[in-house]
Amino acid sequence: MKTQLDDLEAEITYLLMREERPATVVEIGSLHGWSTTWILRALRDNRAGALVTHDLIDNARHNVPAELAEGRWTFVPGDARETLRGHRHSIDHLFIDAAHTASFARWFVGELFPTVRAGTTVSVHDVFHRRRPWPVSEGRVVLSWLANNGAGYFTPSRLAAARVNRELKELKQRLGLLKPVHDGLDDPMLFFRMP
Repeated sequence: MKTQLDDLEAEITYLLMREERPATVVEIGSLHGWSTTWILRALRDNRAGALVTHDLIDNARHNVPAELAEGRWTFVPGDARETLRGHRHSIDHLFIDAAHTASFARWFVGELFPTVRAGTTVSVHDVFHRRRPWPVSEGRVVLSWLANNGAGYFTPSRLAAARVNRELKELKQRLGLLKPVHDGLDDPMLFFRMP
């Protein structure tokens, strides 16, 4: 399976799911199913929760192990801007890794975020590929929205949060978790709680 999340992002996502025990996780964008598999593993290990994935591409349906998917995963084909219009999900965790454009980000901060209750954990992938997001990008829109709403965020990004990234990798080394699952280096995801 082609992986998109780096190890730290995947591990943090898994640990968040285990800690928070969300009843409903909504994932926008699954591509080949790597993030989907990590989320489903956490829900399986929690023995509770369901994942609803919205994506234009259905590769994940062919890659996610059936034993993880059965009874806890719904794949909704199509553009999330349409498939989530007027949704009735109670969203307990929102995971976004889809079109990384400013226009798509303007949709989810303007239309989807208002439907998510305060305190809900949100993950947005591909925000940091440098110390700061590209000028006209999803990351710039999300960071502006967070600043305008007085909300902080966490990132393990090697480039945007070098000290945090180094400390997490040192912790993994002390714990003997040295074998990489994915060899990516960016860790561009950010995590925050809905204000």
